[in-house]
Amino acid sequence: MAILICGGAGYIGSHVNKQLHRQGYETVVFDNLVYGHKEAVKWGYFEQGDLRNLEDIENVFRKYPIEAVFHFAAYAYVGESVAEPEKYYDNNVVNTLNLLKVMRKYGCRKIIFSSTCATYGEPVCLPLTEDMAQNPINPYGMTKLIVEKIFRDYHHAYGLQFVVLRYFNAAGADPEGEIGESHQPETHIIPLVLDAAAGSREEIKVFGTDYDTPDGSCVRDYIHVYDLATAHLLALHYLEQGGESDFFNLGNAQGVSVLEVIEAVKRVTGRTFKVTLADRRAGDPAILVGSSEKAARVLGWKPVYGDIHAIVEHAWRWHEKAEY
Repeated sequence: MAILICGGAGYIGSHVNKQLHRQGYETVVFDNLVYGHKEAVKWGYFEQGDLRNLEDIENVFRKYPIEAVFHFAAYAYVGESVAEPEKYYDNNVVNTLNLLKVMRKYGCRKIIFSSTCATYGEPVCLPLTEDMAQNPINPYGMTKLIVEKIFRDYHHAYGLQFVVLRYFNAAGADPEGEIGESHQPETHIIPLVLDAAAGSREEIKVFGTDYDTPDGSCVRDYIHVYDLATAHLLALHYLEQGGESDFFNLGNAQGVSVLEVIEAVKRVTGRTFKVTLADRRAGDPAILVGSSEKAARVLGWKPVYGDIHAIVEHAWRWHEKAEY
């Protein structure tokens, strides 16, 4: 039997692929390479295709005995989702329905879905837990929430078994340096600051230093991509053992400010660079931190690399020799 990784040439999908390979699973990476990188597919089989084309999906299910699916194939730029909501509803929602249609046809009932803390919207209290209200404030978060609701309906109607994993801020790179984070355009804070340290970016901007936080800058919950990948494997084992369909937050349950990230990069790299203080951006909450107690209790998940310096160190090691 094989595991299908939709979007497996991307950042998180490629790290999950590596861990699945390490545990002896046969993997099939399905990616259109719009944002993914063929160079990141170092394990398993690769099938280039698009979830908008049912025939592309069926070709994979005809060729391989797919036992379970990991679904990472979504657009994830918040600002773009506001400017182009149709693009996001089409790719993130309609294409997921295509995938589920083919899964039903071929009798595949297990799926693990890459969701987001953006489904919660503006936090009412912290840390965020899975039972709190979900009120997304942008189309990206709404598309993820819609898919979560689709899974619930498919579970009741068709017996779909699912695990939804709501990430906080994915960061870092493979501790062994084989794969890492590369986005075009890049919007994530740690690679942006590393670009500044490497001299490929003129400056790093800090948007807002007057928040109600210890140093005035935004605080976020950073989770190492290795630990994220580990959670996905635990979710697969959970479903394989008959676990009930469920939803889990993935974070470190501790916050790190933007200015603390910058200082960590300076310490790890030994380099200085220009930091510009700018006005707040609309829609940036002061603090976003999540509780992962449920994932720890039910899945047995415990992050290994919780320290921001370890996250930055692994990201920098990849950054210095990135192949893609």
